[in-house]
Amino acid sequence: MAEGGNPEKKKKVMVAIDVSECSHYAMQWMLENLHDIVSKSELIIFTALPANSGYVYASTFGGTPLDLIATIQESEKKAALMLLEKAKGICAKHGIDAGTMIESGDTKEVICAVTEKQKVDLLIVGSHSRGALQRAFLGSVSNYCVHNAKCPVLVVRKPT
Repeated sequence: MAEGGNPEKKKKVMVAIDVSECSHYAMQWMLENLHDIVSKSELIIFTALPANSGYVYASTFGGTPLDLIATIQESEKKAALMLLEKAKGICAKHGIDAGTMIESGDTKEVICAVTEKQKVDLLIVGSHSRGALQRAFLGSVSNYCVHNAKCPVLVVRKPT
C-alpha cells in the first residue's frame, strides 16, 4: 500500500507485436524473464495496422475500387485481432491476464503515441537485428521507440 492507505497504482507494461519471429520471441522472453513484474502490472499487447494499406494494395493492381480497399482493410484488421488473441492466449498460459489494443498508422509513431496516451511505464519491443544498410533504407521501429517514447524501452534481441 502507498502512503496514506491508498492502494498503489499498477504499473503499465506494453509489448508491441507483429507477425515476425523476433516479435514472438520478445513476448516469450518477457513472459519467462519478467514474469514477476508483468504479473503485478497491467499488460497491454499492442499491434499497429498500416495506414492506407488498402489503398496502396488496390492501386498496385490498377485501380482503387472502394470495395477492394475496404475488403483489404477488413482482412488486415481480422488478422491483427487473431494475432492479438493468440498472444493473449500465450499470456494466459503463463497466468497473466492481458488487454489488447490496435491502432492504425505508421507503426513506430503509433507505438510511441499509444505509450504516451496510455501512460505506459515500460515498453517492450523486439529487434529484427537488421544491419546498418537495411536500417538506413527500412528504418528501425525499435530504434525509433528508444529515442522517441516517453517511457523506458526494453529492446529484446533474438540470439542468432
